[in-house]
Amino acid sequence: MARYKHIDTGPRLLAVDLSRQLHPGRFEHALNHLIDHEIDLKHFDEHYGNDVVGAPAYPPGMLLKVVLFAYSQGIISSRAIERACHDQVIFVALSGESCPHFTTIAGFVSSRGQDIAKVFASVLYLCQREGLIGREMFAIDGVKLPSNASKRKSGTREEFKKQVKKLQTAATTMLTRHREEDENGVEPAGRARELKRIERMTSEAKKIGQWLKHHPEDRKGPKGTMRKSNRTDNDSAKMATDKGVIQGYCGVAAVDAKHQFIVEAQALGSGSEQEILLPVIEALQGNGLITPECVLTADAGYHSEENLKKLDALGINALIADNQMRVRDPRFAEQGVHKAKSDPLHDKRCGQTPKKPLYLPADFTYDLNAGTCICPAGQRLYKNGAHCTSGANTYIKFSAPHSACLGCDQRAKCLRHPDKTKVRQVVFFTARAQNIPESFSQRMKKRIDSDEGRQRYGRRFATVEPVFGNIRHNKGMNRFTLRGKAKVDGQWKLFCLVHNIEKLAHYRDAQRQ
Repeated sequence: MARYKHIDTGPRLLAVDLSRQLHPGRFEHALNHLIDHEIDLKHFDEHYGNDVVGAPAYPPGMLLKVVLFAYSQGIISSRAIERACHDQVIFVALSGESCPHFTTIAGFVSSRGQDIAKVFASVLYLCQREGLIGREMFAIDGVKLPSNASKRKSGTREEFKKQVKKLQTAATTMLTRHREEDENGVEPAGRARELKRIERMTSEAKKIGQWLKHHPEDRKGPKGTMRKSNRTDNDSAKMATDKGVIQGYCGVAAVDAKHQFIVEAQALGSGSEQEILLPVIEALQGNGLITPECVLTADAGYHSEENLKKLDALGINALIADNQMRVRDPRFAEQGVHKAKSDPLHDKRCGQTPKKPLYLPADFTYDLNAGTCICPAGQRLYKNGAHCTSGANTYIKFSAPHSACLGCDQRAKCLRHPDKTKVRQVVFFTARAQNIPESFSQRMKKRIDSDEGRQRYGRRFATVEPVFGNIRHNKGMNRFTLRGKAKVDGQWKLFCLVHNIEKLAHYRDAQRQ
């Protein structure tokens, strides 16, 4: 039998040159060089008052290196980062074998949001200096990520009051039964478990009561509408995603089309994308990134008449799609064939009844000159509205008589809810209303439906979506671990810093070759 040398992988003391563990061309090498030689971190010094007395603090540069490299590896937890500083040689090299405690790491990430924003701006300045920011087109989009907040603890003040009343009633009922059992000399076997349950319910009711005391009003939206609050993080919001409803924040990024660098990053606790657009554009204007030649693109979630009106007032060149853009675009004429295919990874339509095809206005026989309308069943509809206006269009309304519609055998094909809806109504648009100015949405539709608009807007998807794919899938940065808008915003900028530094490192490495 062959004999082999014994390979011992047990722990041992080795003489290691830590600087040589950071190999050129790798993310950690570029990160170490940027922090040490190209980014000014003096603004971090304002937080420390140990110039004369007090213990020495961990250098902010070292903490920034460790956190950014950990995020690039998908390690978000501060405890996991501390363990990595003990066990992994790259972390040991970046930290200089200092092994900061997890509370130090967590405190640095959660309390240095403004300083992190300055570091983000410094990296962006380096990218501009090397000609990596084209400023020809910025694609704006957002990704909804869960945060460190409980979805179960969301609701309005009225809902919280009902929860308190329900908990108090349940606790009182159980205590009353206990007193009756004590008077009768009965000692149930589960008394100790019930007492613990009463204690939990009383404690929860007290916590909700204290929250209501400190929050006398419901959370309001920008237009004064009421929104659900959250008792763990009131800055977060419930958001609908393709995988269900989450409690979290929307991380918004404005990405330059030339090399896919993120030029602006914000985290906002709102599921409405229409509210997110203007703050990002105002930040871009404040940084002087928007030029007259620059085009801003965004998808249909950001489209609203009010947003387009404000963009026009600011003189910003933008292409923002509406939800009917692809219907008008002949390039998407066969999209229905692909939508009919099931998603092998996640098909939300499983178990749902497919929608029945309904008769459309085109299926009705309408005579403009005679002013008559015949339904597919051959019944004549009567006119119940003429010269009506909707925006800049005029239309005529027709309605079926009760006698003809209620007994019709085509109700299932004609009405979406035949058991609830009595008669079918149909509308035919006739012409544009007179003396009504063209809306900003109609102007945008003309711009985006032009050949140039379609060509320029077509670059949006390939510009911004790969960025989110890199952050979420490749790097594993798919959730926030902090609470509060200011803290989460700083963490989102750290996520985006990882992307930008990686892009900058790849560019410089390609230049050297």
